[in-house]
Amino acid sequence: MVRDVEAGYGAVRVLHGVSMEVNEGETVALLGTNGNGKSTLLKCIMGIVRPDAGEIVLEEDGRRTSLVGRSPEEIVGLGIALVPEGRRLFPKLTVEENLLLGAYRREARAEIAGNLRFCLDAFPVLGERRRQLAGSLSGGEQQMLALARAVMSSPRILLVDEPSVGLAPILVSRVIAKIRELKESHHLTVLMAEQNFNQATKIADRGYIIVHGQIEFEGHSTRELAEHELVKKYYLGV
Repeated sequence: MVRDVEAGYGAVRVLHGVSMEVNEGETVALLGTNGNGKSTLLKCIMGIVRPDAGEIVLEEDGRRTSLVGRSPEEIVGLGIALVPEGRRLFPKLTVEENLLLGAYRREARAEIAGNLRFCLDAFPVLGERRRQLAGSLSGGEQQMLALARAVMSSPRILLVDEPSVGLAPILVSRVIAKIRELKESHHLTVLMAEQNFNQATKIADRGYIIVHGQIEFEGHSTRELAEHELVKKYYLGV
């Protein structure tokens, strides 16, 4: 749960009273064009950017845990993983080494072998290139590796930031399909920041539209989103 979050960088305010919820087992799309605060919100949830005001709370099994003020390491330890925009891989390490680094979380270490098998089965191209340097992979392969690395931490909540950026349309479809596959196989809760409306709504249960750092609309279904004037204006060219 995110409530009334204000955040930015130095004197530049990016988020203005953002509130939203993601319920267990949902896939929620955070829609917005570049520069509207999607990535900043995900960084706030992960502890990379500290909010100036507001609450970010993980509610699980009847317990409420505030994420504000916690380090990214602590938040990962709570079962939240981020697939960052631009992948942020270790280009001079191999595919397998990148995957193993994803299992740094203490709770994931006992499951390394099983998670590694799953990732290489789910992403066969990574199995074929497991000894190859991550920096030599194509853009689509790197996005697959970034997703698989997040799964190696055995998360319960997956944050995905702009998975379509820099990919050809056919690769975007494959990546989005893989996110849905991972969500279903690992019973994940997913919050996906994306500007590609048509791709995001293929797997989202519902979504929010963020404009200039404020939530302008909450759609309780993808149909509600598609029918909203902001979506018609910014995404559908109507």
